[in-house]
Amino acid sequence: MSFNVAVDGPAGAGKSTIARAAAKRLHLIYVDTGAMYRAMGLFVLQSGIDPEDTEAVAELCGRADISIRYQGGEQVVLLNGENVNDQLRTGEVSGVSSVISTVPQVRAKMVSLQKKLAAQCDCIMDGRDIGTCVLPDAQLKVYLTADSGVRAKRRFDELTQKGQDCSLEQIRKDMEERDYRDMHREISPLRQAPDAVLLDTSHMTPEEATERLTDLCREKMG
Repeated sequence: MSFNVAVDGPAGAGKSTIARAAAKRLHLIYVDTGAMYRAMGLFVLQSGIDPEDTEAVAELCGRADISIRYQGGEQVVLLNGENVNDQLRTGEVSGVSSVISTVPQVRAKMVSLQKKLAAQCDCIMDGRDIGTCVLPDAQLKVYLTADSGVRAKRRFDELTQKGQDCSLEQIRKDMEERDYRDMHREISPLRQAPDAVLLDTSHMTPEEATERLTDLCREKMG
């Protein structure tokens, strides 16, 4: 049986950064499920359809070949055979991916792929419904969060370092709207699993948060 760690939490809490770093220290595979939804969101944008048109999104989902490969120890997201890693972190893709993630056909496809990945390897998987839906039997579940102002500043810094022009206030507004959508959607809403450890990173450095997650994993691994 594979060893699985489920990390859930809102956008910008540092899930990807911290889970990836902890996985590297523990020689586990890191699976960023958010990147898979972003790839679907990118496909919707490329196709020019309305993200709110659930029937069109559901139909498009059937034509989306989204997979994850590992090259040099790094996760590569493939959309219809193309490496799209460098196209997934824009605000536009984030917004669309949040909207289309509520479409049942999209979630069913992604959850199926995620469960298959987890069954095949020891991994740390992060997202918004991993501990509650995708990996309910994970040996360790962590709900990783931070204050919305802190999360917005982190995302602002990340985007400006890449040379993108953005507004801190708009990022915070978008983030809080996404939190509301994620927490109130009918299918697999974002919430802390009853048996998940709460890890608030508001006043932690990435190194401190990574160390804490690594320690939690080691305790479960024995």
